[in-house]
Amino acid sequence: MATTEQTEPTGSAEVQSKGLRPGALGMVTSLILATASAAPAYSLAATLAFVVAAVGFQAPAVVVLAFVPILFVSFGYAALNRSDPDCGTIFTWASRSLGPRTGFMGGWAIIASFVLVMGSLAQVAGQYVFLLFGAHGIGEDPSNPWVLAVGLGWIALMTAVCYRGIEVAAAVQRALLFLEFAMLVVFSVVALVRVYTGHAGAGARHPQLSWLDPFAISSPSAFASGLVLMLFIYWGWETALTVNEETADRRRTPGRAATLSTLLLLALYLGATYATVSFAGIGTTGNGLANPDHSGDVFSALGGAVFGTTGFGSVMWHLMVLMVLSSAAASTETTVLTLGRTMLAMARHRALPGSLGTVHPRFSVPKAGTIATGVAGGVVYLAMNFLAHGHVIGDAVSSCGLMIALYYGLTGITSAWAHRRAVRRSAGELWLRVVLPAIGGLTLVAAGVWSLRNDWDPDSGGTSWTLPFAPHWHIGGVFLIGVGALAVGLVVMLVQQRRAPSFFAAKLSAPTLTEAMDEPSPAAAGRN
Repeated sequence: MATTEQTEPTGSAEVQSKGLRPGALGMVTSLILATASAAPAYSLAATLAFVVAAVGFQAPAVVVLAFVPILFVSFGYAALNRSDPDCGTIFTWASRSLGPRTGFMGGWAIIASFVLVMGSLAQVAGQYVFLLFGAHGIGEDPSNPWVLAVGLGWIALMTAVCYRGIEVAAAVQRALLFLEFAMLVVFSVVALVRVYTGHAGAGARHPQLSWLDPFAISSPSAFASGLVLMLFIYWGWETALTVNEETADRRRTPGRAATLSTLLLLALYLGATYATVSFAGIGTTGNGLANPDHSGDVFSALGGAVFGTTGFGSVMWHLMVLMVLSSAAASTETTVLTLGRTMLAMARHRALPGSLGTVHPRFSVPKAGTIATGVAGGVVYLAMNFLAHGHVIGDAVSSCGLMIALYYGLTGITSAWAHRRAVRRSAGELWLRVVLPAIGGLTLVAAGVWSLRNDWDPDSGGTSWTLPFAPHWHIGGVFLIGVGALAVGLVVMLVQQRRAPSFFAAKLSAPTLTEAMDEPSPAAAGRN
């Protein structure tokens, strides 16, 4: 062990000083955390109908196209993590390579997006608890006070699970993910069987390869909207990198788990999307995915149609409800995991108040950061629940696409810049560390910027706002929430810059990432 520690770069020595529990997670658990963090069932239930509204039957094409830049950026995550395993991820990496202000905004994009999405996760969990037990009058009303109370309870429960330690959180994730994957596969198979046997609805269509043709999408705006929405469905796999300091072989395992999780998600999403679109069609009535009555909750609406509502079908429908409930709960948990560690890293460098940098001496988790995440998520959910009768929650989820595109894109660009000297090594390293991450990063940033143009439209979401003075612009709620959240980050950065100017005065004092590439991995050092 002494040899291993001596070979760590100076920047990586901070891993030991944070007080987290090294070596607590293996490859399988990291892969489970990465995959579960995307909340496949919840993400599809909450987003697929909106993707279909944008691109129609070409939804499978968007599933594949969104995967490509995500995969490319995952290569950048893996390369950066191998060079500098730090739980601050893009905050730390961008601060060291591109400057502290760029790094701060990358970290803030993570904080803002995860806090905003917690309201939706809590609301879905609250609704599905009542749907599971047959209280449809309450469960079908997202702004019901009982839904709010249960949703806040879920946030508190998942915060408590994360507070008890990374091993407890990982064990909960294993159980939740098994149910989620199994039910999505069963749903997809049964739906396709009904289509091919002629027992689906009037809008059903046999799956077609032409649905994978991106050139059949009606317009560039529709394509960009669908792409950004699909980013939300893939979002979350980078949790494996956030817990890198608690992972065995922290240089390699987190990156591999993240990349493998994107491949698993592609297979799952493509199958489920084909099955759902084929069974339900894209009509505006009945089971059609464009039906506004169930646009925000695809699976609870289609579960009864696919499995039936009596006998064994009723059991399967309840399992579908439990699937989405467990998916939302799992994602809430990994949201708390990620934010607590992001805040820990930022606080340790004084990019956030130092009080957020404390670690629990017994459980080895970010103490203040974990609690702060739960409190922030609860407060934001409580506020959004009373704004516009809760419709603002859907717009908050949509606005996360901008922030996801920002920090994913920034990660790809950071990898390309930090490893730009890889051209001297090999063609493989050039492509995996520089070229592909840069392509993925620039693509995502461009998609995020393009989406702002669409989000300005007041009809792009469920809420809007009119400027009370000339020129009296009527602005979409999705635009306001996304840009407003980033603007709050700029204000926080300016305040913190006055309180703790040392962090913003220069790049983080550590070896450059390209220097860290020359260091042997801990595993290799141990063998030596």
